[in-house]
Amino acid sequence: MEQTRLFNSLGLCRRAGKCQSGDFAASRAVESGKAKLMLLEQAAAEATKDRYAALCTRHSVPLVLVPEVGKAIGKPSHIVMAVTDAGFARMIQDALASQTQVGG
Repeated sequence: MEQTRLFNSLGLCRRAGKCQSGDFAASRAVESGKAKLMLLEQAAAEATKDRYAALCTRHSVPLVLVPEVGKAIGKPSHIVMAVTDAGFARMIQDALASQTQVGG
């Protein structure tokens, strides 16, 4: 049930136009200082995870691993998403926190 809350939050963020998805757009949002939160597919390759972790650390953007992030935003081929609105970033982080508390 809590994963539904997360997916609903991600979809709402996408429909509101408050995110950038895909490698180039998401990386550019982080580098330009617009990104408030970066979401990466949990099943991404370790090299990909390392690259985004370094990028986010360099620009002080929180990075969160999420299952099926592309599917949640209606773009199954995308494995990365940058949230560009602080309110949506907070809403997504709250959904993740409640999912963690319920899940164990």
